[in-house]
Amino acid sequence: MTGWFEINKNSDGQFYFVLKAGNAETILTSEMYQEISSAKNGIASVQENSPLEERFERKTASNGKPYFNLKAANHEVIGTSQMYSSETACDTGIASAKENGSSNTVKDNT
Repeated sequence: MTGWFEINKNSDGQFYFVLKAGNAETILTSEMYQEISSAKNGIASVQENSPLEERFERKTASNGKPYFNLKAANHEVIGTSQMYSSETACDTGIASAKENGSSNTVKDNT
C-alpha cells in the first residue's frame, strides 16, 4: 500500500501536512503555514525533492536520537521526521520518505 499526505489545521488556525506511510505511520511533518495553499505547495515540494538522496539531512537531537530533515533545492526545510531509536531506523525512515513522498493522494482534514 502506498502512502499519502494529510493536511491538518491546528488550534491556532495554522495549516500543516504530514506524509504517512502505507501502514499509516507518520514519516515527516511540515512547518506551520498561514494559508492552506502554502501547505499544498509544501506537499508539491516533497513530491519533487523526496526521490533525491542529497535532499535528506541526517541530524542528531540533543538527546542523542537521530532524525532527518527533507530540504528543498534552496536548502529550506520542507519537513522533519520523528526521532528514531538508531541510525539504521532513521535510514529506514528516509527510504520510506523516498518511496512514499511522490504520492498524489492528499487527504484534507481541515
